[in-house]
Amino acid sequence: MPDASRRCKHRMTHPLLGYCASHLDGTIESIEALARNESPSTDKDALARCGRDLTSMLRAQGADVEIVECDGRGHVRASVEGTGAQRVLLLGHFDTVWPVGTLAGTPVRRDGSRLFGPGVFDMKAGIAIAMLAVDALRHIGTPHPPITMLWTSDEEIGSSTSRDLIETTARTSSAVLVLEPALPGGAVKTARKGCGEFELIVEGRAAHAGLDPGKGASAIHELAAQIAAIEALQDVEHGVTVNVGTISGGSRPNVVAAEARAVVDVRAPAAGDAARIDAALRALKPRRPGTRLTVKGGFGRPPLERTAGVVRLFSLAREVAASLGHDLREGSAGGGSDGNFTAALGVPTLDGLGAVGDGAHAVDEHIDLDALPWRAALVAGLIARL
Repeated sequence: MPDASRRCKHRMTHPLLGYCASHLDGTIESIEALARNESPSTDKDALARCGRDLTSMLRAQGADVEIVECDGRGHVRASVEGTGAQRVLLLGHFDTVWPVGTLAGTPVRRDGSRLFGPGVFDMKAGIAIAMLAVDALRHIGTPHPPITMLWTSDEEIGSSTSRDLIETTARTSSAVLVLEPALPGGAVKTARKGCGEFELIVEGRAAHAGLDPGKGASAIHELAAQIAAIEALQDVEHGVTVNVGTISGGSRPNVVAAEARAVVDVRAPAAGDAARIDAALRALKPRRPGTRLTVKGGFGRPPLERTAGVVRLFSLAREVAASLGHDLREGSAGGGSDGNFTAALGVPTLDGLGAVGDGAHAVDEHIDLDALPWRAALVAGLIARL
């Protein structure tokens, strides 16, 4: 049987998929509304507007919703009652990397089976998928555990204000389903690297570069030697990457530099790797007399490792996907998400359950509209299995 015919058959016989397919138009409208509500991470007023509108949408579905204020930022948390003591957490964010005004040059638009627009893929479509999934469970009457939805407003800039809220909410959950975008082809993410950012500051001693160079100690020359040492920490074969992304220093060409600094991005697939790199960076020693090193920063997101709990959750998701006519695959990602925090707590976490598409953070950002019903049915079916 051709794939299209098989999927049509599943749509007719699978109640959750049938419901999600019949409510596709409304879901697309929700995505468009959220995307047109610009919400860059750095604009608190824009975020507040988007948060209020998202709150209204969730309340219209019958959820109990609150805006949780953390250090001047509002994060949206919604609760849906169910049966059983253990809750399931649906997690994601509504902030984007796009500044207010982007829509003027890059509007939300449909082109065949694709919807283009800033933030549609990462990850406002994921929020709408979660809403449709919960709606399907409630209207069909499928038994399900209590559900918490947590949509944060600072994920794109490190989740500094929402991390405690995320972890507190996750600790009362039996599983976390992250509605971040899928991998190419719709695969989910069973592993993500931990993300660290370090700053290496070198202090030297200024001197005239022509008259008294020996009296100086060049911070720039010392930094160059340290960069070579930092590069040696990289182990690409095992997924550990260390990248000196920016450097600065010195005052004038004829002055021996008194200060220089570098910002280093580090990615590590396992907690042990992260700890090893962290320790190595903090153990760096000066190579030139008269210089001093200071290392700041650290790992802002721990790795999301492919633990036994993650594998069990993926196995359940794959069974649900098969019942919908899809062969669900898994993969890993080099970037982090808020799921990294929940996985590090030991709570089974499955990421990448959101939209199928491409172009995250790029001008061609888009989602596949035809995939929305089965992605929502997948989330709904997985919640029911939990």
